[in-house]
Amino acid sequence: MMGFYVLVGLISVVSMVVSNKLKSKFKKYSKIQLRNGMSGAEIAEKMLADNGIFDVKVISTPGMLTDHYNPQNKTVNLSEGVYNQRNAAAAAVAAHEVGHAVQHATAYSYLKMRSQLVPIVSVSSKFSQWLVFGGLILGAASGLGFYVAVAGLVLMGMATLFSFITLPVEYDASNRALAWLKNKNIVSREEFAGSEDALKWAARTYLVAALGSLAMLIYWGLQILGNRN
Repeated sequence: MMGFYVLVGLISVVSMVVSNKLKSKFKKYSKIQLRNGMSGAEIAEKMLADNGIFDVKVISTPGMLTDHYNPQNKTVNLSEGVYNQRNAAAAAVAAHEVGHAVQHATAYSYLKMRSQLVPIVSVSSKFSQWLVFGGLILGAASGLGFYVAVAGLVLMGMATLFSFITLPVEYDASNRALAWLKNKNIVSREEFAGSEDALKWAARTYLVAALGSLAMLIYWGLQILGNRN
């Protein structure tokens, strides 16, 4: 089990470093005030309109970095800071979340795939490790324990697949956001550089999560299949 704890520790450290870097970037770019004076909410509403989307609402949600797009009720949910603020960081986040709304409106394939996996992942995230642990306790080398552990491994694999499908969804939303901010002259050159850097670090949090999920899948796969051999 020492290898497991080392792996978890390593993933946690890398995740914490990237997360702290993201927070510092957003704090930095929150100080760059937009020359056009638009708030995050106003930027989101304009981007929606420019893309011909009029059935999506922009609403404020509590918390920090809690911004997200909800395809079920078609709402762009912006954290209080992003919704009201008028800076490069707010512009980046607001446009990124609208990027997801544009993906939804245009039936972006990876977004559809991720949405289809949500019900499965909501179950797998709760039970996968318990099944793996239970299978190993029962004895993954033979019989029932092996099949229980493999079932847990399959569920873990679905979560890993979800993490990797999330990557093109997030990167594409950022690309749509940055292209719109630049092409519509919403931000100045300095403001654009801040928005771009902020979104780059936001994307890296998803990359770290995906790689961490893959590392855990490989680790437990070796434990289970190795014991079988």
